[in-house]
Amino acid sequence: MPETGAKMVIENAASPGHSYRVDRAKYEAMRDALMAVLPAQPPGMTVADAKAALLPHLDDGLFPGGAKAGWWLKAVHLDLEAKGAIGRSAKPVRLFRLSGGA
Repeated sequence: MPETGAKMVIENAASPGHSYRVDRAKYEAMRDALMAVLPAQPPGMTVADAKAALLPHLDDGLFPGGAKAGWWLKAVHLDLEAKGAIGRSAKPVRLFRLSGGA
């Protein structure tokens, strides 16, 4: 696990060209949990279903009782989408892994 307080820069598929500094440990924990639960093929799973599926995979020390998991899910989703690691289908939004992503 990264050092507590370590930061990293992420992208946002909804705001191309903008980057944000976030906590590395929380980002990596959410990324690992999200990638573990997302299917590899479209149509994927809804964001709500992804959140419910990934909550048991999160470290309670980083996300006590799932606190802030929704915000981190969205931040990681948008970063991974910008990097080409996950895709999104149209309404309702469904997420899935892409093979050529980061």
